[in-house]
Amino acid sequence: MKEEMLKLVRERGLLLEKGLFEILDSFDSLDIAEEFLESLEKASGNKIITISNLSKNLQFVKERVEDLPGETKRAVERLFVNIGLSLEIKREIEVKNKEERKVNYKIFYSDDNGGRKIEVKDFVGHFRARYHELQRILMQRPDLTNLISINKLGMNRQSLNLIGIVSEKRITKNKNLIIKFEDLTGEISALVKPDSECFQKAQELQLDDVVAIKASGNKDLIFIYDIFWPDSFLTEKTKFDEEICIAFVSDVHAGSKKHLGKEFQKFIDWLKSDNELAKKIDYIFFVGDNIDGVGVFPGQEKVLDLKSTKEQYQLLASYLTQIPEKITMFMCPGQHDAVRVPEPQPIIGKDYGSVLHEIDNLILVSNPSMIKLIEGNKEFKVFMYHGASIHSLINEIEELRLMKAHNCPAKAVKHMLKRRHLAPTHSSVVYVPNGEYDPLVIKEVPDVFCTGEVHRLDIDNYNGVLIITGSCWQSQTDFEEKVGNIPDPCKVPVLNLKTRELKILDFGEKE
Repeated sequence: MKEEMLKLVRERGLLLEKGLFEILDSFDSLDIAEEFLESLEKASGNKIITISNLSKNLQFVKERVEDLPGETKRAVERLFVNIGLSLEIKREIEVKNKEERKVNYKIFYSDDNGGRKIEVKDFVGHFRARYHELQRILMQRPDLTNLISINKLGMNRQSLNLIGIVSEKRITKNKNLIIKFEDLTGEISALVKPDSECFQKAQELQLDDVVAIKASGNKDLIFIYDIFWPDSFLTEKTKFDEEICIAFVSDVHAGSKKHLGKEFQKFIDWLKSDNELAKKIDYIFFVGDNIDGVGVFPGQEKVLDLKSTKEQYQLLASYLTQIPEKITMFMCPGQHDAVRVPEPQPIIGKDYGSVLHEIDNLILVSNPSMIKLIEGNKEFKVFMYHGASIHSLINEIEELRLMKAHNCPAKAVKHMLKRRHLAPTHSSVVYVPNGEYDPLVIKEVPDVFCTGEVHRLDIDNYNGVLIITGSCWQSQTDFEEKVGNIPDPCKVPVLNLKTRELKILDFGEKE
């Protein structure tokens, strides 16, 4: 098939990016492949067909993928995600023993850049795109009217509202706070006095935060008297008619010597049991660090039970294949998984995790990603993010640092929702810039925001959004002991989508 495909591409005088050729080579039928190649040429509008070209006509590509036959369609969807084209996937699953019931879900993957070369202009475009996205959110606030651009400020003192990105922050010898804001037209210095009502808000500002301010002054200096974040508000809580439950699992760390395999197997056995709650579970969300990985930190081989990532994924798959087929699983990667560390992280690939791709009821998603569970015209939104930025938020925000928020990590997630961004400050996490949009912006307010990373279960609520930071399946490591982190393992939160009741199940060994 490969030779035939190469001949077909040459005959049409086309030049294809490697990832796109691999997609065509996966087709069983040469005729279907030829038709799809013709569609790609139309979508690209060029004899040189690249991922970048196709991303400009993504809707046309989605329609062509929808026309493909069943198995070919599913294979092509997964391969498109691998190369960094974010296709929205909608599937319908008929569940046995439920009369006329169909459960739908949509997955919104993060665009992973597809391995394209990164240039300075990508960083510029990335921050411009972030500014535009958060500006649109802020402009919806009813208390922000008569917004002005920085270059429209004159010499006369005036009251004003503006939206800017924080580019500099410092304290003067008089304990005043000087903050420099930028928008797309210029920059302005703003002053906040220690006795001001908004001084605490101003202290909380981080570099690269996009906020709106109410102030007065002129083009030389303005005085702030209020600050507004983009913020998240869930005005209506979605409840399903059917009694469907979803479970949240994170930080399995399969392959580690500290992996709690016996306890995790107990959880799997419970899912297979006749327990009334277990039988209601239709979805499980695995929120990253699914294996312990290899070479994640120096000397890691000393703490590994399984020395290769393939063996670790095989152990993980041995658990997952036992989970009843009626349960759909969504799995995103974390820093310990066999994907790149910079965010957004792509789905776990076939190079190391091929066994996971063979599990029919396991859907591999990017980190972060949004999953929408659908019942009729109702959507229940679950936002998945492993949580690498939690540590930098705790270190940089005084309120979190003083309360030792590693013990209550949901408090850090509140700040992500408040800022509508997962890692606002440049360098707070390693990321891949995207010149067209910032994939770490929280575009839609979810019903549930779930994370992992800190190995401690914590539940909180922020303006109607349920926050769940996941437990783990690994006992305390030497590093955790050194930094004083005490994990809270083997706990599984289960949420009922009909009643929104949350139960915490403990599968740890009872003393």
